[in-house]
Amino acid sequence: MTAPITESWTRIENWLAAHAPTTHAALAPPAQSADIAAAERVIGRPLLKPLVMSLLRHDGMRDPRCELLPGSYRPLSARETAAEWQLLTGFHDKRTADESGEDVDEDFVRTGVSGLLYGHPRLIPVARDVRGGRLVLDHRPVADRGRLHEAEVEDGIVRGRDGMWASLPVLLERVATSLETGRPVGAHAPAVDEGQRLYWDFVPLRGERSRQADDPLSTTRSVPTTAPANGEER
Repeated sequence: MTAPITESWTRIENWLAAHAPTTHAALAPPAQSADIAAAERVIGRPLLKPLVMSLLRHDGMRDPRCELLPGSYRPLSARETAAEWQLLTGFHDKRTADESGEDVDEDFVRTGVSGLLYGHPRLIPVARDVRGGRLVLDHRPVADRGRLHEAEVEDGIVRGRDGMWASLPVLLERVATSLETGRPVGAHAPAVDEGQRLYWDFVPLRGERSRQADDPLSTTRSVPTTAPANGEER
């Protein structure tokens, strides 16, 4: 059974306070109920309960340089969620999506990617990375309701295969366990840079490591406990 969001947040907070205090200090205070209600008015529907519970613990992060989730994602505040939703929905091709009907959802589950779902008004952004990619929480009345997807301009909506994307409670529980054990979650391992900020280092999965081992020109980055020296790229 998946742990409650509040329990996972407590574990994350405790680990950050001890090992990545800069990221811990960047956690925003709880969202105001009025801000959540305002976001729901903009979006036109209630936010799923796990998202509301998370916002009531931390309303995003105060420092945009800090990341918290695998894939270098930074949780959004309630106001940012509404603003990002307004931006993304401007790209939705509703006419083409409607013409495709149920085939859109079926193709998405089958292939794991959909350009037609990009900007769908029920795929609500909850986190973003420094490159402009987003994590969206699926609010559609389909089997994927409550699941997290990645939203990229080039690829559209990407349905992650790893189990950590099954829901927001699952993701936060996996993050908490990864921080406490040092074991990767998916293809990402936690590390701390010299500024005492958490970041997620990419760790090739087993099949990819095998391909790299067969390729003398490929390189695999090790999982450090601290970031490279100043001036070097992460």
